[in-house]
Amino acid sequence: MSGMMLTVMLVLFAVSVPVAVAIGLAAVVGLAGFTNFPLVVAAQQLFIGLDRFPLAAIPFFILAGNLMDVGGISRRLVDFAKSIVGGIQGGLPATCVLTCMIFAAISGSSVATTFAVGAVMIPALVRAGYPVAFAAALQATAAELGVIIPPSIPMILYGVSTQTSIPELFIAGFGPGILISGSLVATVLIWCRIKGWGKNDGEGRLPFLVALKQAGWALLMPVVVLGGIYGGITTPTEASVVAVVYAIIVGMFIHREIRLPNLYPIFKKSVISSAVIMFIIAAATLFSWLLNRQGVPDMAAEWLVKTFDNSQSYLLAVNLFLFVVGMFVETSASIIVLAPILAEAAQRLGIDGVHFGTIMVVNLAMGMITPPFGVNLFAAAQVAGTSIDKMMRYLPIFIGVIFACLMVLSYVPWITLALPTLVFR
Repeated sequence: MSGMMLTVMLVLFAVSVPVAVAIGLAAVVGLAGFTNFPLVVAAQQLFIGLDRFPLAAIPFFILAGNLMDVGGISRRLVDFAKSIVGGIQGGLPATCVLTCMIFAAISGSSVATTFAVGAVMIPALVRAGYPVAFAAALQATAAELGVIIPPSIPMILYGVSTQTSIPELFIAGFGPGILISGSLVATVLIWCRIKGWGKNDGEGRLPFLVALKQAGWALLMPVVVLGGIYGGITTPTEASVVAVVYAIIVGMFIHREIRLPNLYPIFKKSVISSAVIMFIIAAATLFSWLLNRQGVPDMAAEWLVKTFDNSQSYLLAVNLFLFVVGMFVETSASIIVLAPILAEAAQRLGIDGVHFGTIMVVNLAMGMITPPFGVNLFAAAQVAGTSIDKMMRYLPIFIGVIFACLMVLSYVPWITLALPTLVFR
């Protein structure tokens, strides 16, 4: 049954059937063709898949990100980041990375980060003389930080799927986020020196204190949201509601850039984005339930442990496997289907669950910037008015930097585990 389900799912992927529909149809084929269960069980499992309190954080974080985009928070964050690094050659691309890192601590979504920051940064980079395709490729890559630095929607999904502590996963994301951000900043600064780009990047830069004052309410938001989680005041789900309320107050009453007529399109966009993710989660839950009834996760974990009998070889194999998977399968679906299987094998080999979850999220995040289905690429290309083909000239270097960081994170676990150990253990 599992072989047939996987085959149907892959065939549907190949003919461009939407991810959630492909997973759901493959599960229904398995349920109807290889079990005695009535089809009503499919509806039951779809409901059970969504009947989990932590998942409520997803639509709220998506809504918060959209509110911040319209409310002018992203623009103020760009001005703040530029006041820090914008005065050096290559400072504008570095500003893009730094802004994405800050915005990631608010939105939890790479696509939201791409649209919100890209709408400001890509035109600015083009006006400063950078190639359009380079600006789009950089924005798509830097926006990946949206799912690595907490709060992170994929980390919520991993925690729910594997019963791993979501607060620990959140705080573990800071180390990898800083490493990747620093590596990207170093890369673009060296690149600009070689190409001779960005010699006038300091033009129009606000003084630091002025930019800090303008961005003060935006910078306070991660403190409120993450402080509530780590201070034991709120759960991640409750913190997502706090983020929405904060974004509405700042956008409507402090910055005054959100008007009542703006709320409907903001909510509509958020509902559509949330529904897509929730549909994938529900379908993947049914798929995973059928695999679990056949004992596939246990058999796969046992095979992986026997085949890769030490953690080093297992992590290398998993990273290569997930890199390929990330090219073709949406991140949320990959986590929900694969995380229970791979995490079980990792646990048997003595790999910390939080460490492995972070590795998995960072790896699959690369799928957002790799063809043919990289969602960040489509979003950045749309904002920049360019094509993914032109972006491919610049993407390999950025992907190489991210993959190098992933290897470091895989084999130097203290980068990921230092903060969780300090705070929770």
